[in-house]
Parts: sequence; structure tokens; C-alpha cells
Amino acid sequence: MTMDDVFTFIGNAFGDFIRFIVDGLTGFFGGLDEAAGSFMQGLSNSLGIPITLISLLVLALGLWLLWKGVAALLRSAFIAMLIWWLLGVTVLSWLIN
Repeated sequence: MTMDDVFTFIGNAFGDFIRFIVDGLTGFFGGLDEAAGSFMQGLSNSLGIPITLISLLVLALGLWLLWKGVAALLRSAFIAMLIWWLLGVTVLSWLIN
């Protein structure tokens, strides 16, 4: 076995290892992409909203306002809780059909 054969073997092994890693990560992220797409499709179907950046931002804002209401409830600030929940429900009612 010559020195060229040894380095050819090492190069092939290293290339196969890199291909294995890349194929595995491609499959993982491809599956992750499909799962996220299915989640967003199910969410938009159940809420009756389009999958757009604006609608997702409005949804996040409405959920954040509801969360602020929960935080106010935990602080026993009932008036603030009612205000946050009213704002959250108002924003979400604009969005949801």
C-alpha cells in the first residue's frame, strides 16, 4: 500500500463522514420545516386567519396582551388584569374570523 492509497482512503472516509452529517442535518431540518408548516397551517385553519407576517404579528400581540393580564392577575391587580384582557380580546377579535 502506497502513501497515496492511505491518503485517498482517509480522504474518502472523511468525505463520507461529512456527507453523512450533512444528509442527517438536511433530513432533520426538512422534517422540522414540514412540522412548522403543518403547525402554521393548522393554526391558521382553526383561527380562520391567513398565514401572513402581519396576521402572525397581530396574533402574537394579542397573546402577549392576554399574558400581561395573567401577570396582573398573579400580582392581584384586578383592574389592570381586566384592562389587559380587554385589549387582548379586542386585538384578537380583529384578527379571528
